[in-house]
Amino acid sequence: MSVPEIIRIPILPFNMVNAHLIKKDKGAILVDTGIPGSEKKIERVLRQHQLTFKDIELIIVTHAHTDHAGSAARIRERSGAPILAHKDDVDYYTRKVPMSYCTTSWVGKLFVKTPVPHEPYEAFEPDILLENAETMSLSDFGVEGVIRHTAGHTPGSIAVELTSEDVLVGDLVASGILIGGIAFTGHAIRPPFEDDPQTVSQELQRLVGSGFKRFHMGHGGPLGADEVMRHAESLRSLAAGRPVRGRLGHPVP
Repeated sequence: MSVPEIIRIPILPFNMVNAHLIKKDKGAILVDTGIPGSEKKIERVLRQHQLTFKDIELIIVTHAHTDHAGSAARIRERSGAPILAHKDDVDYYTRKVPMSYCTTSWVGKLFVKTPVPHEPYEAFEPDILLENAETMSLSDFGVEGVIRHTAGHTPGSIAVELTSEDVLVGDLVASGILIGGIAFTGHAIRPPFEDDPQTVSQELQRLVGSGFKRFHMGHGGPLGADEVMRHAESLRSLAAGRPVRGRLGHPVP
């Protein structure tokens, strides 16, 4: 198998919200689907790389927030590709339970009061469900790598770990300012919402310790391993109740 190309799909300007394509010699895997109505933006990037929706062989949704799962049902309809997700977020995907949000800063507290995080999307039942800590190989889709449960951001968050030392982590970490993106995208931050910073820290440390060097994410990025480890250590301090400080030594809320 050749090394796949990871292509960012900008859903909102300034890399504030991203989806990604894993492009192979033939076909592609789509990781996340953007907010509702993102089909045209995804189609535009597909065309730029001589692909169509029918070239998508698998749709991976990293978690149930509307900026990642919002167009999944429509893209499945257009591509015929199955949707893969984790069972612990399935009640959100099927809209049986409304999404809950644990804010991480004043940005999250303001953001959650806007309609954006609560924008409804078409309910869907994933075709392939991971359960608990099980992993799934991507070899049947022509890619060397696995999908793994990485809880902490939401109960059912997952990441795509490739043997190319690239990992697509959804919202396990963000970079930039505000919700992510815009500026200073080489600087890791917490996303506006995060269920369990201690679990996130453990997952990020595991990924860095496993040799992943490039972290691709839903807001901002990509980031290198050193910056991700710095962020993971700051989260560990936060979980332990110690002051968390940024690069300039200022307290981080």
